[in-house]
Amino acid sequence: MRRLIHVAWLLVAAQLAAAPFAEPLAAPLAAPLATQSATSALRVDQVAPGVYVHIGQHKDFEEGYDGDIANIGFVVGSDAVAVIDTGGSYAVGMALKIALRAVTRLPIRYVINTHGHPDHVFGNAAFIEADSAAGEERPRFIGHATLPRFLALRGDAYERNLKQQLGAAAASRLVAPGETVQDRLTLDLGGRKLELKAWPNAHTDNDLTVFDTASGTLWTGDLLFIERTPAIDGDLQGWLAAMDALDKVPAGITIPGHGPVTRDRKAALARQRHYLTTLLHDVRTGIRQGADMPATMATAAASERGRWQLFDIVNRRNVNLLYPRLEWE
Repeated sequence: MRRLIHVAWLLVAAQLAAAPFAEPLAAPLAAPLATQSATSALRVDQVAPGVYVHIGQHKDFEEGYDGDIANIGFVVGSDAVAVIDTGGSYAVGMALKIALRAVTRLPIRYVINTHGHPDHVFGNAAFIEADSAAGEERPRFIGHATLPRFLALRGDAYERNLKQQLGAAAASRLVAPGETVQDRLTLDLGGRKLELKAWPNAHTDNDLTVFDTASGTLWTGDLLFIERTPAIDGDLQGWLAAMDALDKVPAGITIPGHGPVTRDRKAALARQRHYLTTLLHDVRTGIRQGADMPATMATAAASERGRWQLFDIVNRRNVNLLYPRLEWE
């Protein structure tokens, strides 16, 4: 029986390797986390040769949150693997790791965090232990230069919130990067290189993008939201500037922090830019006209309501952050 299972996994891996460029798999590698145990593989799709992605659900932290809302995945080179974001809990991270091992036995050399929000980093703990069977050492955890400080400031609150959301979550603990990126860093997986770029204060103050030059695939983290309402936690003007720069990256495939993979990054960025600039204009208008914050929450960017998932929840939070900052302009 064990041999049959092993052969089945090899057949799946062979089908993945033969999948056409940038086309999702006809059948997922595994079921969504919500329908499986913590020891089952997470669903991943091959969106380019050697590039595997799990698309998170459009759930809010306050409604049915299970740690599986962010896009996470991995890139396979000829020598090693890099994991890019790990999900919102140890269980999600472990399910991703099992899915990875169904694809390759190459060592996991890097775990890269695109930023420090809990839905992207709590799965790090599942990758701490090296896989001796794969002949690997402990992975190198990599993030933006300001990520360790960000996690130190917010870590306790994030862990308390996670325990309230998921119950007993002792294994879900934050793992800060041991290596950081001040500006740029290139990682070699063997036959393919990943170009990491650290951005100034934008969606957060610790945003990092990953560009796979071999496949022309760009991982934006939460610098780009598709379908799900963009959430502000950094500097809005800085975010808009970062989006202008992302427009110029020579990528054919873009993996956002939330929402489907796209080949039309410019359209996705334009849609996000329209929401953010509309929100900025409407909050400024409300302040100028003497509207208080609750009134502004009800009206700011209301014209965008039908275009985004979780709009009412996330948009109110955005106004709550922007309003006091813009009052002092």
